[in-house]
Parts: sequence; C-alpha cells; structure tokens
Amino acid sequence: MSSPESLRELDGHAQADLVRSGELSESELLRHAIERIERYDGRIGALAVTAFDQALAEAARPGGSAEGHGPLHGVPFLLKDLGPTVAGLEATMGSRFLAGFSPRQGSELTDRFRAAGLRVLGKTKTAEFGVLPTTEPQAQGPTRNPWDPTRSAGGSSGGAAAAVAAGLVPIAHANDAGGSIRIPAAACGVFGLKPTRARTPLGPAVGDLMNGLAAEHVVSRSVRDSAAVLDAIAGPATGDPYWAPPTAGRFTQAVRTGLTKPLRIACTTRPGTGPLDPACAAAVLETAKLCAELGHQVTEAAPEVAFAELVDPFLVLWAAGVSSAITSYAQLSGRIPTADRFEELTWQLYQQGRTLSASQYLLAVGTLQRAARAIAGFYESYDVLLSPVTAWPAPDLGTFAIGTPDQQLLRAVEFCHETPLANLTGQPAMSVPLHWTDSGLPIGVHATGRFGDEATLFALAAELETAQPWAHRLPAVAHLRTES
Repeated sequence: MSSPESLRELDGHAQADLVRSGELSESELLRHAIERIERYDGRIGALAVTAFDQALAEAARPGGSAEGHGPLHGVPFLLKDLGPTVAGLEATMGSRFLAGFSPRQGSELTDRFRAAGLRVLGKTKTAEFGVLPTTEPQAQGPTRNPWDPTRSAGGSSGGAAAAVAAGLVPIAHANDAGGSIRIPAAACGVFGLKPTRARTPLGPAVGDLMNGLAAEHVVSRSVRDSAAVLDAIAGPATGDPYWAPPTAGRFTQAVRTGLTKPLRIACTTRPGTGPLDPACAAAVLETAKLCAELGHQVTEAAPEVAFAELVDPFLVLWAAGVSSAITSYAQLSGRIPTADRFEELTWQLYQQGRTLSASQYLLAVGTLQRAARAIAGFYESYDVLLSPVTAWPAPDLGTFAIGTPDQQLLRAVEFCHETPLANLTGQPAMSVPLHWTDSGLPIGVHATGRFGDEATLFALAAELETAQPWAHRLPAVAHLRTES
C-alpha cells in the first residue's frame, strides 16, 4: 500500500492511477496529502487557507469513484489565494485588508478544475495582490523555498510552486501577469506554463485583467499533468470579451505524439533591466546545447524589442490593475482601503493607479501593443525562444523588502528579467526545470512560443523531460521538517 512519503514524487496521473486501480481510495489519497501538509507545511508556509473537510466530503459523494473519469480524477489540488474563488472559502489576496473575507460567488475556473476531478484541499499564499515576484505577505508570513528555507520560493505563485516542489500535492493552481507562474516554477524546480492570452476564462466576475496581461493555469511535477489540466480548463466562457484561437487538437496528444519535425530555436542570454547571473546564463546555453543534440536548429538571436525599453508603460498597466483590483474587492467586501491595511508598495501602486488619466492609460496600452507586434514578427522566423526566467537564482528572503517602495519595485523588475514580454504579447511561455546550482538551487529555463501554439511548447518540454528527467528530484526532508 502506498504511503504519504512514497507519493511525494508521483505526478497527478500516477496518483490518479492508484485510485483507478483500487490500490487507494480517493479519500485515502486525499488523507495522505493532508498528512504531508500537516507534517511539512509548518516549515514551508505554502498554505494560506485549508479546506480539508470540504475536499473529503466531495470525495465521499456518490459517483466519486475514478472509474470512467478523466486522468486526474481524485487528485489533491490547491488553489492560489489570488484570482479564482470558492464560494464561502476565505479569499485574502495575501492582504490584511481582506482578512476574513469570504466571497459569495465561485469562479468558472474553479468549476472547471473540479469538473476535471481535482480536489481542492485549500489555498496557497501569494504576494499581496500579486505585486512582487516573491511570496512574503506581511499578513501571513513568508513561503520558504523547499530547497533552501532561507530563500524565496518566488512569486507571486510561490505558495503553489513550493507545495508542488515539496511533494505536498502534484499540481497547484497559479496565475501570471508578469511571470508569476514561471518565476516560482523556476525558483522551486517545477514545471510551469503560462498559456496564450485568453486561453482560460477569468469570469464571471472578471472579463479582462490588466489589458490581457494575466493568464490562469497551474504549476506541476510533470509536463503531462500541465497539459491535461489545460485541456480541462481551456476555452471561452459565456460572455468572455475575447478568446484565444482554437487549437488543432488536445495538448495531451501533443505530449504523447511529440514533435514531428525539428524546431527553429532562437537562444539569448542578453541582459535584462540589470545584469544576468552567470549561472542563469549557463542554464540557457546548456539547454540550447541539449536542443541541438536532440536535432533542433539552434541560433543565437533575440527580438529587437527588449523589456528594458517597456518598463514604464508596463508599470502604468500594473498600477492601474492593482488599483482596480483593490477597488473591486473594496466594493465586494464593503471595506474602505486605508494605508495601514496594506504593504507600503501595494498602497503606493494603488494610489498611483487612482491618479492615472484615461489618456495616460491608453497611451501605455498603445505603446505596448506596437511593441507586441514587433516582437511577434520575430516568431515568423523562429518557433521558440530560449532565455533566462530570472536574472539570478532564488534570492534570500527579505530581498524585496529592502529600501523604499520605488527601490523594491526596481529590484523586482530586475529580477523578472524579461518574463513580462510574453504577457505583453499574449504568447505562451514556460519555465522548464532542467538545472540546479552547485549549492542545490533550481534554475528554470524560459521558452516562449508562437501565439496560440502551446502544443509546440508542451511537445518540446516533454522531449526535454525525457532527455533530462526532473520529477524524481525532491528537496531533502530535512529542509521540510519543522524545527523543534
């Protein structure tokens, strides 16, 4: 019989197979995950809210058997505490402002996760309103990197990535408006793909976030799990303002079939808004070498437009988005935003967003759309671009709390390197966990694909996963146990 520990390195497909075969009941699988969370999360700090009883009750309902259901039926799962909601379950967005707030309405995305058979055991920590690329909300305390508890798990989906990396659950929801899926995936050594703009729904409460910057998906132990979840949640919901182009087939089929011809892969290690750590550059170059060995055509090249040229208009959208989100939740909760209920940087962005004029906002949108067209043209010559996810490996906890809010924001922009470019263009992009430093810190490699073409990224990721497997790599239990 499987034990809680033996399940740590199994992906969602493998865990669901245990239920399908009868080796474990769905409730037993969930209880094993709950046991791991209770044993290890005191050290990691990945979870913000638990919903154990609700998940077990859902599993116990008639029809809960995995027979006849999809490949992830019964798999333990976590939602990020930012974005999609569960009616009646606390939703804080990582902020003191929303402590104790429970929305009355759930989200379309939550319904789709559940329809796929995923069982929500709780919600993971996030940076306050997703502002920073680390998960250290003052309201709840930091999420620690399972590979080194003195380091950040990345952000803003750091709780999700840490939970998957530690083996608490095999898959966890994450979202991304500037790198918040890919950055924590890279920091924690798991797989994370940001889908094409509007591939997944945001409703019913939201039709568009930050002019299309934001995308919803997951982080996972395996490529096949990520593809299966996207198959389950992709597609427009009634009333969506726009949606991604239809796909030719299922993403899981792209993983199984693989690539049918060599790819034209561009590779770059150019600096971002600051210097690039040699270890992050080396990870890209080693991956480029691996791709060449697998038969792909690899060329050193990059789009002419760099993120360093677009920081100012990007931050206009960012401030407007943060301000809009806080205002929206103020209306839903009946609470009045005041400076003492927010972190200093979040409050500054809220205030900046409130003072922006409509013309300033639309000017920023137009600037970014012109840049997006120029960047998209690059992908007429290349199928994929390899680049760093972050400018340096997982930083020490507290790195982004140093200095003034402006200095914190500048540091965050430097760390994100060029991940926001894929949000600006709407292109799919992923972090693939192929490398670890000599001291044992993961380094993800960034791969951006053509608009609407997640299938090529999934097929490439599956090929890399086979050539250089990572799912068996787990942080030492010593890092996860709570100190006595």
